[in-house]
Amino acid sequence: MIEAGLTRVLCAVSVEEKVPAFLRGQGRGWVTAEYGMLPRSTLTRRPRERNGRDGRSVEIQRLIGRSLRAVTNLEVLGERTFTVDCDVIQADGGTRTAAITGAYVALYQAMDRLVREGKLAAMPLSTSVAAVSVGVVLEETLLDLCYEEDLHADVDFNVVVTGQGDFVEVQGTAEGAPFSASRLDAILTLAKSGIQALNREQQAAVEALTAA
Repeated sequence: MIEAGLTRVLCAVSVEEKVPAFLRGQGRGWVTAEYGMLPRSTLTRRPRERNGRDGRSVEIQRLIGRSLRAVTNLEVLGERTFTVDCDVIQADGGTRTAAITGAYVALYQAMDRLVREGKLAAMPLSTSVAAVSVGVVLEETLLDLCYEEDLHADVDFNVVVTGQGDFVEVQGTAEGAPFSASRLDAILTLAKSGIQALNREQQAAVEALTAA
């Protein structure tokens, strides 16, 4: 479980000895994700997604999957599928970024176990991946926005970066007036500094989990 402020996301990995139809017979694996929010993870009850994921959930789980695949050597997996379930227990902003950061640790743990059992020849992950939100509230650039800050942000970004400092995805928008190139540079610089701190937490978590 990852906790970022009051946001809490439970990340769990399941491994299946098969791949989607479009990958069958290629000797490659797949990494995907599912994302959901519990009904009382928010201030007011959120209805359960009984008839399929809503558009927001689909977009977020695709983002999580892309982020994880960006640091995974799918050729090493064999014909296996790793599914990361990210369930939001409590939401106070930044649920998608917390999910990505926690999902990496869960995925590392699952893959490390298979390496130890001799089912994988080598660790498929080339580096870590983490994500953080950045926003501009009352002309101040803030890292890891809570719900209230996000609600009043003039500029809102989600940034995904690998442990090597490369960008996987940058999602950003101006909620009102446009922002300058210098503001964008400041946002990305702050995001990278926050992700470096997350990388250290991820490494500590991985070392604790794999030592157990």
